[in-house]
Amino acid sequence: MEIRGCLLFSQSANQTGILKEIGLPDLVPDPYYIQASTYVQKMAMYNLRCAAEENCLASSAYRGDVRDYDYRVLLRFPQRVKNQGTSDFLPSRPRYSWEWHSCHQHYHSMDEFSHYDLLDANTQSRVAEGHKASFCLEDTSCDYGYYRRFACTAHTQGLSPGCYDTYAADIDCQWIDITDVQPGNYILKVSVNPSYLVPESDYSNNVVRCDIRYTGHHAYASGCTISPFLVVFDANQILGSIPLLHKNHPVLESKSSFQWINQCLVFRSEKKID
Repeated sequence: MEIRGCLLFSQSANQTGILKEIGLPDLVPDPYYIQASTYVQKMAMYNLRCAAEENCLASSAYRGDVRDYDYRVLLRFPQRVKNQGTSDFLPSRPRYSWEWHSCHQHYHSMDEFSHYDLLDANTQSRVAEGHKASFCLEDTSCDYGYYRRFACTAHTQGLSPGCYDTYAADIDCQWIDITDVQPGNYILKVSVNPSYLVPESDYSNNVVRCDIRYTGHHAYASGCTISPFLVVFDANQILGSIPLLHKNHPVLESKSSFQWINQCLVFRSEKKID
């Protein structure tokens, strides 16, 4: 059943409904862009000092016995995010609270614009520590007929409708630290606006999942697709999300009140969704 385009919420203890938003952004990551340029790189700690300051490495990189010439193994991949909505995507934090990062010489306007995870292909459990990515949001490029309005160099941040925020695979923190990961089959999960801090017209297209085969020296990405999911609200508070593939999720078997409205599954539940 098609769920795309639905924001799900509970209006009150006795009423459920569909929230319809007009004039909102809609972020969509590009799965093919990620798949085309994913690779493994080894880097010495002395080249990762800025990244270490921004907590872009696994916790084992911060042990006291780690030396400057020790290497980290990084799963690098690019990211291109389009705003296909009808309004600007603006940072969740007001400008006066943006954080200046001296190493990279720009402000971070969101604590977490993206989140990167590496999951076991069989169990879906996390095998590499999740990495929060907070970059400088800007219009890197735009579709024909649309124009760039946000630029980090102009001290404005955001993403205009019809425009893309693009991150090359070779920039700092555009990776997952897989130093402690064994060769095998995994899933790369890339989420944008993962904490839903900025309202969007559609949250179901915010996640890309890719199959990753890691040999210990190389990584091969395939099957990258948008992974739709349900966003569950209660009293306008987000409880969590359920991948549409997991139709046997425990919440569906619980005593939660839910119903289908206009092909959308609408919940009223006090249970935290994992």
